[in-house]
Amino acid sequence: MAYITRFAPSPTGPLHLGHAFSALTAWDRAQAIGGTFLLRIEDIDRPRCRPEYEAAIHDDLRWLGIDWPNPVMRQSDRLTAYADALAQLTAMGLTYACHCTRGDIRAALSAPQEGVTLGPDGPVYPGTCRGKALAEAGAAIRLDMAAAIKITGQISFDDSGERAGSHGYTPDFMMENIGDIVLARRDIGTSYHLSVVVDDAAQHISEVVRGADLFEATPIHVLLQRLLGLPTPRYHHHRLIRDASGKRLAKRDDARALAKYRAEGVTPQQIRAMIGL
Repeated sequence: MAYITRFAPSPTGPLHLGHAFSALTAWDRAQAIGGTFLLRIEDIDRPRCRPEYEAAIHDDLRWLGIDWPNPVMRQSDRLTAYADALAQLTAMGLTYACHCTRGDIRAALSAPQEGVTLGPDGPVYPGTCRGKALAEAGAAIRLDMAAAIKITGQISFDDSGERAGSHGYTPDFMMENIGDIVLARRDIGTSYHLSVVVDDAAQHISEVVRGADLFEATPIHVLLQRLLGLPTPRYHHHRLIRDASGKRLAKRDDARALAKYRAEGVTPQQIRAMIGL
């Protein structure tokens, strides 16, 4: 099978050293075996995305010595594909509408009989809206995890990165530590979890290269792949680039933006040395 990987940034801020590490790691892995590196723009969060950030992504990556085939996939062009996947899950009886606000969820979890378990998306949803009548307009759509794991049973995936090996997740783990995730936000009609699974399959991604901060989301993606009849790629969750205090870099860390390094005369080779590549 051909090796295909991707770098999938959101155009919501400047790329920083952490992005450089992820993109170069994927690029190097593809180059080493004559594979393909794809760029995908994850721009479903339209209010936060900016054209200038998207243009800068292209400029920064080319400066690093990375190239890719065109056209570039943009998630904002693929809302129909996400809607079709959501409809497939709904037809299987695996979704329900949720009208809870974040405040509602916090209040439900603060009740004496409830414990707060943190999952990949924050506090695990307590299931307040599960089993209620059909939604009014503007509801979020959640996955009924209990119904989903009756279909999938235990799931697993292989990783070659920071936590190399085979990782398995029981139905009990999925219920207790992940719960009823949001498949479609009320404002954008999809979610990161749903869109990334649909897109990876559409682009025939054979290995997902991404940061270790997304490791805990991977069981969700494998579950959705199983439910939708999509292949499960290999995964490579790499180490994160951190600041002097050990904190993971974020887009608000403009002092480490690639554009600033470029303006100061830093070379791509020096960037590689700074991030340990």
